[in-house]
Amino acid sequence: MTSASHHSPAPVALKERLARRPWSWSFIGAVLLWLATLAVAGADAAFNIGLAALSFGALMVLVGLGQMLVVTTGPGNIDLSIPSTIALTGAMAMRTMGGADSGILAGVAAAIAVGVAIGLCNYLLIRLLQIPPIIATMSSSFILQSLAIHTSQGMKIAPPQLLSSFATGWLLHLPVLAWVVLAFALALAWILARTLFGRFLSAAGQNARAAWLAGIGVERIRCLCYVMCAVFAALCALLIAGFSGGASLDMGNEYLLMSVAVVVIGGTSVTGGRATVAGIWGAALFLYFTNTLLNVIGLSAGGRSVLSGLIIIAVIVLSGRRRAYR
Repeated sequence: MTSASHHSPAPVALKERLARRPWSWSFIGAVLLWLATLAVAGADAAFNIGLAALSFGALMVLVGLGQMLVVTTGPGNIDLSIPSTIALTGAMAMRTMGGADSGILAGVAAAIAVGVAIGLCNYLLIRLLQIPPIIATMSSSFILQSLAIHTSQGMKIAPPQLLSSFATGWLLHLPVLAWVVLAFALALAWILARTLFGRFLSAAGQNARAAWLAGIGVERIRCLCYVMCAVFAALCALLIAGFSGGASLDMGNEYLLMSVAVVVIGGTSVTGGRATVAGIWGAALFLYFTNTLLNVIGLSAGGRSVLSGLIIIAVIVLSGRRRAYR
């Protein structure tokens, strides 16, 4: 009896700490999956897979950060136009650059400008026409995809050499992409934790009417989040084009599921009001290691997609139960 009472506080304290930090579960899962990969594929393969996870995971993180902001604004808010935004902004940027290093700044400016316009249009569809976000952003994605087809004319547009070198480069033995996105994530985490915008976003997401009565510009916050989501997708398009050797129509297809998955698995509340930047990184690594391990085992692409969907459903159910018991 004495022994049990002596040892019980430690597990309880650990459980409470994990409950206060839901993002920690994604990192724990990522570590366990990497160890499983190590056991299945060997040390060299696991090391290379870990480095690759930092590159591909960084791209998931970038779009996930934007989706996280939108989801945090409240129930029902989601941006399904991310893949089409990536396709259009990538094509516009590469065409503006024209394959020349001297055109990179103009191409980046064009991508950001198009991203801002897309975010504003998505918000206006939701606000002025009172269309549910899932329908509004899905509808805009069809228009954006058509514009992307017209812009790229069905061809893969090559990036300037300097952009390719940047996107595939290494710094301190780690991918440059990882450093760049880490800087974005740290900056956003500071903004959410230390500025009025972060406090207003949390308040608006938890109870929009109460926030409005308190004098918070709820709609301005929501508009800014949709714009930032589209801009993050535009920046991701630039990095994908540089990393993969060009912009193509299908370059953003896989980021619709991934952008939602990293938000949910990373610990951000799907009902709004609580954003978790750290969890986006953990979830991105978790999903990459999951997909890679299943690929090593030999599971089909369809099987991997089904399992990813089941994981997301399980996380949503478990997080809902945790909230219900509190």
